[in-house]
Amino acid sequence: MIEVNYITVLISAVAAMVIGSVWYGPLFGYNWMGLIGISKSDVKKEDMPKMYGVMFIGVLIEAYVLSNFIQSGGATNIIDGAKVGAWAWLGFVGTVMLGNYMFSKKPINLYLIDAGYALVNLLVMGAIIGVMG
Repeated sequence: MIEVNYITVLISAVAAMVIGSVWYGPLFGYNWMGLIGISKSDVKKEDMPKMYGVMFIGVLIEAYVLSNFIQSGGATNIIDGAKVGAWAWLGFVGTVMLGNYMFSKKPINLYLIDAGYALVNLLVMGAIIGVMG
């Protein structure tokens, strides 16, 4: 029976939100907005609390599922947890996203930004879950 540490899941989800705010903010925000064809004023018009709320629910689910993968795989340290995150990215995220971006003819730089965020996110969450259980 897998016992998920819900505090660790919560911490991982918060870490994902922090990573996302830096990734899509000062790191790649303007480049990302240009690639998807929106401006900063367009973003202000959006319902940000709703979008962040939905995103937080999404990363909570992601962290919960990753925790199950890590527990099932017997990872008990930072490196093994990050490895599970990397394998999850490779098998379920990076490959699927690549196909979607290619067939929709989106720019490769947009794929690199979005897939890069997903990879860093899963590595960090995996490391946190691996070390904290």
